[in-house]
Amino acid sequence: MMNRWLTLFAALCAGWSSARAGSPFVDAASIVPGLSVEMRYAGSHNFVGRPIAGYEAPRCLLTRQAARALARAQADLARRGYGLKVFDCYRPTRAVADFMAWAADPAETRMKAEFYPRIDKRDLFRLGYIATHSAHSRGSTVDLTLMRLNRGEVDMGTPFDWFGPESAPGWRRLDPAQLVARGTLRAAMIRAGFRPYAQEWWHFTLAGEPHPTTAFDQLVR
Repeated sequence: MMNRWLTLFAALCAGWSSARAGSPFVDAASIVPGLSVEMRYAGSHNFVGRPIAGYEAPRCLLTRQAARALARAQADLARRGYGLKVFDCYRPTRAVADFMAWAADPAETRMKAEFYPRIDKRDLFRLGYIATHSAHSRGSTVDLTLMRLNRGEVDMGTPFDWFGPESAPGWRRLDPAQLVARGTLRAAMIRAGFRPYAQEWWHFTLAGEPHPTTAFDQLVR
C-alpha cells in the first residue's frame, strides 16, 4: 500500500513540475530592467481590501511577448526620464470569480471611500470597471503608471483603480501636467505594441497577444 501511495505522489509531483515548466508566463521583472512592481491584489491596498484569490506572491507574470513589449516601453520612457510601475499583470480566473463574489455582497464596502465613492458596487461590472471575463487572464494585459526616475509616481489625475469617469483616458478635466502624463504613458505603450482601454488610463493589452481566447488559472506565485 505504501509503495502505491509513493508511486501516486511521485506521479502528482511530476505533473506539477511539468505544469510549471510548461507555463506560458515569465516574471516581467526579469525581462524589464528597472521595472517597479506593486502588485495590489497580492495585498490589501485594493478596492476589495484584502488579498485576492490566486495571488500568492507579488509577482508580475506576463507572456514573454508582452514582457518584451513592456521592456520596449520602459526603454522608450527612460529616455524621457520616466519608468514604469505595474499594479496588475496576469490575473488567474479564480481572482475574477473572487471579484464577482465580492460584488454580489452589498454589505462589503470597506474600501468604497477610496476607490468608488460615487458608484454603487453592483454597477461596477455593468460600467466596465470589472470584467466577468478579464483580459488579464490571458496574460498579455497590464495595469501600470508612470514613475519619475528616483522621484516616485507621477500624478495621473486619479489613483489606480479609481472607479469613475475621471479614469477614462479621454477625460479632459485635468490640469495640464496630468494630461501630459497620461499622454506620455499612452503614447509609449502604443509605440511598444499595446492597445489602450477606453475606461482606464492604466490598462493596456498587447496587440496580437499570443493567447487571445485562453483564460488561465495558474496561481501567481
